[in-house]
Amino acid sequence: MINLNTIQNKQMIKGEKLANIPWQERPAGNNDVVWRYDANPVVPRDLLPNSNSIFNSAVVPFKDGFAGVFRVDNTSRNMRIHFGKSEDGFNFMIDPEPIKWLSDDPEINTNVESYDPRVVKIDDRFYITWCNTYHGYTIALGYTDDFETFHQIENSFLPFNRNGVLFPRKINGKYYMLSRPSDQGHTPFGDIFVSQSPDLIHWGVHRHIMSPKKERLTWESTKIGPGPVPIETDEGWLMFYHGVLTSCSGFVYSMGVALLDINEPWKVLHRGDPYLLHPRETYECMGDTPNVIFPCAALTDADTGRIAIYYGAADTVTGLAFCYVDEVIEFIKKNDGK
Repeated sequence: MINLNTIQNKQMIKGEKLANIPWQERPAGNNDVVWRYDANPVVPRDLLPNSNSIFNSAVVPFKDGFAGVFRVDNTSRNMRIHFGKSEDGFNFMIDPEPIKWLSDDPEINTNVESYDPRVVKIDDRFYITWCNTYHGYTIALGYTDDFETFHQIENSFLPFNRNGVLFPRKINGKYYMLSRPSDQGHTPFGDIFVSQSPDLIHWGVHRHIMSPKKERLTWESTKIGPGPVPIETDEGWLMFYHGVLTSCSGFVYSMGVALLDINEPWKVLHRGDPYLLHPRETYECMGDTPNVIFPCAALTDADTGRIAIYYGAADTVTGLAFCYVDEVIEFIKKNDGK
């Protein structure tokens, strides 16, 4: 257990301040590195008239508030992504209609299923990645400048692949994307890889980052996959990720964390051995897919080191959790399982 009283707030996040970051202080007597919002789920399953579930969604700062892309499975169980906005990061309004992607190429503008999006601001543009169906599951890529008009560009990889996550800036002049190669079903395997691109169209120089810990039964012994956009810190890229255990009743998804080299992000500097967040609350343990915590977005405030994490819970609702960057990095170093 980390002695939280001995950690000084080093404010190690590199980036912009976010004075209005959604935040709730750690509850009295709670020594967890990550703690939950006490009014979770922050986005309920029935926010829209025809929504069966709203989960695995991404949020970014936009203008004076927040905007995002939300996975909405409707009551026909079609998987689509929708635009949403909020003034405070807690209370969201989600467009009842799915995002309509613009593209001059009908071969690309095909979205039989769309789910598990991430969104990142690079320079002055917001890029969105999501799991798309193009002769199998692959990573789709699009962008918006205003969250009103959305443009779809080339799918990034061949099937089968999931969990495409862009880094928030170029590294050595190249774009970088995390992903998890998979299969056409509920993949019983999965490693995290990173790929490079000069233009967001052509991807290559694929590098392996890390594998599940299969040498023993752990919270991440079946498969792992990237979560929110990596956070740049003084000590490297902070990567929250999901790990899966195969239990006697099925998959159990938890959230862990690793620290990657700032210039060569396929190199793992430290990797937390215990999980940071594990299904415990009712809304995480009961739902369409029980026992799931699936992080997809992290808001950061460089001034205070605060991080707010949005995560899918039980494939049904969206939860919110909080932490400090210095405490998370201290946790990784003291519990390094690399």
